[in-house]
Amino acid sequence: MAQPNASPGLWTLAWRRLKRDRVGMVSLAVVVAYLCVVFLALGGWIAKDWTREVGVNYAPPVFFPDDQDETAIPLGKSVALPDQVDLYGLQDPLARQLEAIRARHPDDARSTPERRQLTLPLGGDKWGHDVLTKVIKGSETSILVGLIAAILATVLGTVMGAVSGYFGRWVDDFFNWLYGVFTSIPYLLLIFAIAAVLQQKGVSTIILILGLTGWTGVFRLVRAEYLKHKSREYVLAAGAMGASHARRMFIHILPNTSHVILVQLSQNVVGFIKSEVILSFLGFGVPVDVVSWGSMLNEAQNELILGKWWQLAAAGTAMAILVTAFSLLTDALRDALDPKLKY
Repeated sequence: MAQPNASPGLWTLAWRRLKRDRVGMVSLAVVVAYLCVVFLALGGWIAKDWTREVGVNYAPPVFFPDDQDETAIPLGKSVALPDQVDLYGLQDPLARQLEAIRARHPDDARSTPERRQLTLPLGGDKWGHDVLTKVIKGSETSILVGLIAAILATVLGTVMGAVSGYFGRWVDDFFNWLYGVFTSIPYLLLIFAIAAVLQQKGVSTIILILGLTGWTGVFRLVRAEYLKHKSREYVLAAGAMGASHARRMFIHILPNTSHVILVQLSQNVVGFIKSEVILSFLGFGVPVDVVSWGSMLNEAQNELILGKWWQLAAAGTAMAILVTAFSLLTDALRDALDPKLKY
C-alpha cells in the first residue's frame, strides 16, 4: 500500500510544472501536430503525390493572384494546356510524326489535353507542383533527419561521456582529446568536409554526417554529470554490493542524468533541422528526387529573382514555426526538469 505522504517523483513533478507553463504547453502542441503530419506523410496518407504537376508553371497563391495577367481565368478554375506550342512562327519538325502516333493510338491518355489549376492554395513552383504538398512532404524529410540524427548524436555522446566520466584517467584523457579535435574545427566546415569525403547525397548520408559531428555537446554535459555522481553514496553502496561497472553506469547513474540528456536531445533536434536545411540549400543535402525544406529554399532563390516568392515564404514559415516551438519547448523542459526548483 502506497504511503499517502510519499513525495512524487521527478517526472511527475516535471509534468506538473510543464502543465502550468502555457508557453510550454502550446509549444508541445505545435510539435505534436508537426509529428502527426510527419507520421501521416510517412504512411502515405497525405502528400504522396507531391510530384504531380497540378498547376500551371508558377501558379500564384489563391489569395494573391497575378494581377499582371490580363487573360487570367477566375480563381479556382482550371485550364487545358494546348497540344501545340507556339514556336514563334517556326514549323515543328516532328509535327507529322506526332500526328501519325496520335492516329495510331487514339485512346492514349497523353493525347488529351492536361488540365491544370491556375491558382493553388500556397502557389506552385516552376514545374506546377503544389507548394503546400511540398511543404508537408518536406517536413517529413527535415524532421526525420533532425530526430534520427539527434538520437544518434545523443547516444554517442551519452556513451562516450559516461565512459569518460566514470573511468577517468587515460580513458578520460583519450575522449577529451577526441572532443578537443572535433570542437577545434568550425562546425559547418567540419560538416562540409565530411560531406565532401563521402561524396554521396541521400537522407542516410545527412543523418550520418550530423550524428557523427553533433555528439560533442551531449558528451560534455554527460561527462560532468558522471564525474559528479560516481563518488556519491548510492553508487559506492552499489559497488560494495557487487554491482558491475556497467550496472552502476547505466542502471544507477544514468537515470539521474536523464533530464540533462533529454534537454540536450531537444536542442540537437532544432540544430540538426537547421543544419539539414543549410546542407540542402548549399547542394550537399537530399537528392533531386527527394524534397525537404532545404531543397525548397534552394529552388526558391532562383524563383525570387522572378518575383515568385511563395515557395520561399511557405518553406521558411513552416521551418520557423517548428524551430521556435522546439526552442520554447526546450526552455520549458529545462525549467520543469530542474531538480533545484520546488513544486
